[in-house]
Order: sequence, then C-alpha cells, then structure tokens
Amino acid sequence: MMAMTRDDFLAYAKQHRLAVLASTAADGSPQAAVVGVAVTGDLELIFDTLNTSRKYANLKRDPRAAFVLGEGAQTLQVQGIAEELTGEALARCKPVYFAVWPDGPARENWRGITYFRVRLTWLRISDYGVEPPRIEEMTLAAT
Repeated sequence: MMAMTRDDFLAYAKQHRLAVLASTAADGSPQAAVVGVAVTGDLELIFDTLNTSRKYANLKRDPRAAFVLGEGAQTLQVQGIAEELTGEALARCKPVYFAVWPDGPARENWRGITYFRVRLTWLRISDYGVEPPRIEEMTLAAT
C-alpha cells in the first residue's frame, strides 16, 4: 500500500463539509463545536462564526485548533493555527468558502459574523474499515 500524498489528504478533506472543532477555554478546559468548513488547495480550513461564540474567544486568545472530519470508520484529524481573516486574505478565502456554502453570503448580514482560516500543521487519516486498519500521518511546515 502506497503512502498517502498531500493531494490524497486534500481530496479526502474536500469530501467533507462539516467538522468538529476543538479549542481551549480560558480555564484550560476543552470545548468542541461543529462548524461548516471549506478547504483551500493549500490545505487550509475556512469557517465562519459569530464573534460572540465561545470558539471565537478561545481562538483569539489561543489560536491552536484541532478538527475531526469524516464519519464512520474513516476520519481525518488535523491540527493547525487559526487566524481571523481580514482585508486581502478574507477577500481571497471567501470565494472558497462560499463555493462550499452557497448560503454563506446571506450570513454576511449577521451582526458579528467573522471568518477564520486554519493553517494545518499536522494531519492523520484513520481507516478502521479495512484490514489491517490504515493510519497515516503527515506533518506540514508552519507558514
């Protein structure tokens, strides 16, 4: 069995629109939320949220984020660094997000809507639906 490439990880990630985001609260406790995501060709996750949400406060204080995408016996775990998007970066990422979430532009009118990009630093795909189970990891250079 050949090792998975960056393109293999990207293809798998693009098959999924929902992910569970884990972030850390101010007291150090874990918090999780389901978010709608889009994936850029550079293996970055884009999502929107309200600036009144717990995840927003958590990521602004501590930008480390972890996600799980997938279902059943096959999942993709990822970790990375989140940044709130503004200016040119926001303008570049919105079309990627809106292509996956066509209702996204309607949410732009919501008070406090904001967008994050998570630059991935680590990925692990696990497939327990095959024998033997397949587990592969990849570390990415921080940008």
